Amino acid sequence: MKSIRFLSLACLLSLTLAACTKEKIVEVIKEVATAERTDAQGRVILEGNISSNRTLVATKKYILKDKVYVKNGFTLTIEPGTVIFGEKASAGTLIIEPGAKIMAEGTSSRPIVFTSAQVKGSRAHGDWGGVVLMGKGAANRPSATLRPEGGLAGLYGGSNHGGVVDADNSGTLKYVRIEFAGVQLTTTSDSEINGLTMYAVGKGTTIEYVQVSHCGDDSFEWFGGNVNAKYLIAHRGTDDDFDTDFGYSGNVQFAVSLRDPNRSDASTSNGFESDNYNPGTITATDGNPKTMPNFANVSVFLDNANLPVGNLYGSSMHLRRNTSLSCYNSVFVGNKNGLLVDGAYTYQNGVNNTLKLQGIHLVNNTKSIEVANTTAQSTTTPPSSAPAFTLAEVETWFDNATNKNGRATTLANMLLNANTFNLTAPNFRPQAGSPLLVSTNAVTLPTVTGFTQANYIGAFDGTTDWTSGWANFDPQNTDY
Repeated sequence: MKSIRFLSLACLLSLTLAACTKEKIVEVIKEVATAERTDAQGRVILEGNISSNRTLVATKKYILKDKVYVKNGFTLTIEPGTVIFGEKASAGTLIIEPGAKIMAEGTSSRPIVFTSAQVKGSRAHGDWGGVVLMGKGAANRPSATLRPEGGLAGLYGGSNHGGVVDADNSGTLKYVRIEFAGVQLTTTSDSEINGLTMYAVGKGTTIEYVQVSHCGDDSFEWFGGNVNAKYLIAHRGTDDDFDTDFGYSGNVQFAVSLRDPNRSDASTSNGFESDNYNPGTITATDGNPKTMPNFANVSVFLDNANLPVGNLYGSSMHLRRNTSLSCYNSVFVGNKNGLLVDGAYTYQNGVNNTLKLQGIHLVNNTKSIEVANTTAQSTTTPPSSAPAFTLAEVETWFDNATNKNGRATTLANMLLNANTFNLTAPNFRPQAGSPLLVSTNAVTLPTVTGFTQANYIGAFDGTTDWTSGWANFDPQNTDY
């Protein structure tokens, strides 16, 4: 490519009509303007703004330098099998702005991979930024505060872009892996980027078969919006696996997390962390909608047999700050707390049946259920108060027979696969006879967009492994 550019420039400089006609000069100018720069390894450099429709092809490799923004009105298309590296020195990050799209549709045999630019064996959590989608959906904070974390540019949410669009379409992520992302972008707290961050992303977007591995922050985080998702893998992340905030109200089915016992976060690592905002009370200016997603067929696995001293693993489900997250037919294994109900409004949402936990199995926890901030809360707008509550009340609510919940204390009676906790080659399919596969232990799922009826507990039945072919549980030792 460099030689072509040099010849083209020579052609222009000669200005001889015999060698370069007017049409040829115009053609050469266009070629120079669109020429792709490469780094020392021959990877095409992606940097700055993408302000025209662009396609990344599988026959080339690419590297993100610094913050790369796909601008409003344009589409970045990525072919199946394409590999995109994130540069460590500049914390390479891909940001899809409101009104822009990413069309990254891999296949089971040819997934699209975003990964570290470090050599095999030297990759680490937080080697680069991550993938960020920003949409025009709803979020329950004032418009001016809807700024992405980590100092990224712009504002998200429909309130900043001509009005909320529930069906907003940020494109497609399908059969995509995101590895070793989650760098801290600034010196301030909470400035890390997640593996996949979704800011007010609308339900016109497709998120299916996405694996986030070795992330330095949350694997998946939703800030408002209502995008649905299926077949998600959170693998050996640092902070939370599935974090929902700011009024997220989508539906997520078939999601699995496998934690590394030696990797937890200073902020406390959880399977689910669900809230609205701090402090999460209801006031006249807080807005709607509240955080109220539906999750179904989720498996969260942590082998707690030999956790290191000082580990900061918290709860399989930390529900706080007035969340109304509901979860069905799911199993949570190994965290200190199975369920932590935090705050009077959160518990009251359960009493009012806007927060539902049904078909839930809490397994091998130090405490299956714990509570925090149990004192009464009050605000100036309805509901004006939430009364104090107790651990016993939460246990009675959770254990109601109609919920079909269980609080097993050991692993043995779950009949998990012998390789469930194998960090580099897991098998998540339960053994025959597992109570997770007994259809009468499951509840009928609500009729919501994106859900299919699955009458078993957790992300896998006893026969089908939907991670096969496209997922990679040992990216540290993969040649790219």
